[in-house]
Amino acid sequence: MTSTPRFALPFLSPGQAQKEFTHNEALQTLDIIAALAVEEAPRIDPPESPILGASYIIDAGATGDWTGMSQSVAAFTSGGWRFVAPLEGMAAYVKSTSTWALYRAGAWELGILRGSSVEVDGLQVVASRAAAIASATGGTTIDTEGRGVIDEILAALRHHGLIET
Repeated sequence: MTSTPRFALPFLSPGQAQKEFTHNEALQTLDIIAALAVEEAPRIDPPESPILGASYIIDAGATGDWTGMSQSVAAFTSGGWRFVAPLEGMAAYVKSTSTWALYRAGAWELGILRGSSVEVDGLQVVASRAAAIASATGGTTIDTEGRGVIDEILAALRHHGLIET
């Protein structure tokens, strides 16, 4: 094996000449993917004046220096643009929106969080969606205001996907 299985970072070989070149290439790639943070949502064209170290997600239909690199991460280095092909599960912090991008099923998802529950200070506040709850009906004493409030609460829970419709 001459490189790592996931990101193809090159291994040094015994007796290899110019080991520093191979090592520096691996460090450049590692610098891009470790704690990946991109400047903004995916874009198709390189910025006019990129800042050294800035990274971007390349959208479909890329142009200029990014042509043919759709879905990749582009980072501007002292040697120009360096590209890293994403792997399933790769995550990037999107600086401009303070959200996350996740590479899943061959595409970048932006701002979607997945999980089975949300806890705040050790207290579960959201879990899997509950079954549907019917609106209040029937009974011998009808409280119109009470039913109205209950219906508004149920509508809000349905709207946010916390209970089925």
